[in-house]
Amino acid sequence: MRLFKNYISKHLKFLSIPILAMIITLSIDCVFPLLQKYFVDEIIQGNKASLLVMFFCIFVGFALLRGGLGYIKEFMFDKFSLDVSRELRDDIFKKIQSFEFSFFDKNNTGELMSRISEDVDIVWETISYGIRLFVEGIILFIISSTLMFSMSIKLTIACLVILVPVAFLGISFEKKFWNVYSSISDQTAEINSMAQQDIAGIRLVKAFAREKHEISKFLKVNQDYYDLNIKKAKILSQFIPLIELLTNLAPVAMIIYGGFLCIKQEVTIGTLVAFSSYILNLSFCVRNIGDLMNLLSQNKASLDKIFKILSRESKIKAKDKAYKPESIKGDICFENVTFKYEEEVVLKNINLNIPAGSSVAIMGETGCGKSTLLSLIGRYYDVQEGRVLVDGVDVKEWDLEFLRNNMAVVFQDTFLFSDSIKNNIDFGSNKKEEEIKQAAKESCAYDFIEEMPQGYETFVGERGLGLSGGQKQRLSIARALIRNSPILILDDATSALDMETEFNVLKNLSQKEKVATTFIVAHRISGVKDADIILFMKDGMIVEKGNHEELLSEKGEYYNIYCHQFQDLDLIQEVS
Repeated sequence: MRLFKNYISKHLKFLSIPILAMIITLSIDCVFPLLQKYFVDEIIQGNKASLLVMFFCIFVGFALLRGGLGYIKEFMFDKFSLDVSRELRDDIFKKIQSFEFSFFDKNNTGELMSRISEDVDIVWETISYGIRLFVEGIILFIISSTLMFSMSIKLTIACLVILVPVAFLGISFEKKFWNVYSSISDQTAEINSMAQQDIAGIRLVKAFAREKHEISKFLKVNQDYYDLNIKKAKILSQFIPLIELLTNLAPVAMIIYGGFLCIKQEVTIGTLVAFSSYILNLSFCVRNIGDLMNLLSQNKASLDKIFKILSRESKIKAKDKAYKPESIKGDICFENVTFKYEEEVVLKNINLNIPAGSSVAIMGETGCGKSTLLSLIGRYYDVQEGRVLVDGVDVKEWDLEFLRNNMAVVFQDTFLFSDSIKNNIDFGSNKKEEEIKQAAKESCAYDFIEEMPQGYETFVGERGLGLSGGQKQRLSIARALIRNSPILILDDATSALDMETEFNVLKNLSQKEKVATTFIVAHRISGVKDADIILFMKDGMIVEKGNHEELLSEKGEYYNIYCHQFQDLDLIQEVS
């Protein structure tokens, strides 16, 4: 019902033409047996050879009309189903785009791809073929049975007594079909997810010589998929032969009982010939119940999963009249912030006040909460306690799109699209070529781009295939810098750069005409020592805060790392 209400009902006016064409073509199909009856009873038995030419012209005329209307029906039904599936696929993609980060933490890519591809394709097939088959079956059954009753009530009842039980069989098997197809849909998503992960990580698999291990994992998932399809085949093997038996009994009953009535002269031979065609029509209707139940069960399983996504609301969304000023200065404040991921406490009692234009460096062990802290500024996650304020306003009050449009983020996991270098830097910002080159210069990517045969038009492979880690990071930094946002977040964005390149990138940032409030997550003292504020985090808490000189004088965690990283330099100085 949700599919009809939200999608099919919008296009019902478009369906009027193909449905009218369908009714006419089915009516013509039902006229052909009447013409056969007339041909046998009037022309052959009545010895009216003069009517043959006229009969031939009428027959050919109906055939041509049916062919033309059949084309219109097929094309417009397919176009209708494609319109619905396109709209459905668009809505799924838009909905997925609206979800918060935590949704993607719990759902894998392969499963979401299955919803957009396989499940929507099943809906398309159901609308294009299944609904049309259902409507055709009803119309054809009504017209054919009505004409059959008009010719012989006894013979019609004899045929229907055999064929009607097929409908009850279809209803009884529908639940079995749905259960198995629901499991098949889940297993398809599992296969897609595993294949997507292994293909994306094929270099890692080969580097560790784990091909056999991954193949064995896939074989197990594929075996489960095979077993489910065997289960489906068993159900179909119980259902389809019963339908075949009943639909094949109907013509036999018609011939035997019809012959008996013909001998008694209760029906004519032409009527018997016409009935043989109408029986084929009725058999077509009931025989397709198996295909229809099969398709509807798949459709129901797919729609349940599709609408589970479409009915889900993002847990993080802007209010109706959200705060949206003309510009953002970049003041950031954390007030008693505590953040939990499910039941695990990641951040505890964070208090910070960062003036606009400041540079803030964050250090700490892996898993101490550095990335999580920064993800709260753009409200990619919501805090459980306390507040995060931008320019004195809680981020929960901000218009999300406006806030994030005024932020530039380079995530820890560098991601590049399968596109040109130019488009990866521009990322839909529609910047001029000069601005793209300037961003490349500031990120120290200009030189290696210019050395490439196609320059900025060089195509980058999936996830930056063909580029070094440092090159990918510099392109990601360029993508952030081109936005000239008042808030810039570099989450371990220089880890793959050598110290000289890292120094030049950070130097370029500090010399920009418009200085952003900049957050830098780094593990090297060389990348953080010039920051206005340096934070050292441990176990989700800020344990040290100050500039480089202040933290060295405290001789705490920061001082220990400084000594560790620069002990080799001291040794060199002593030897020299």
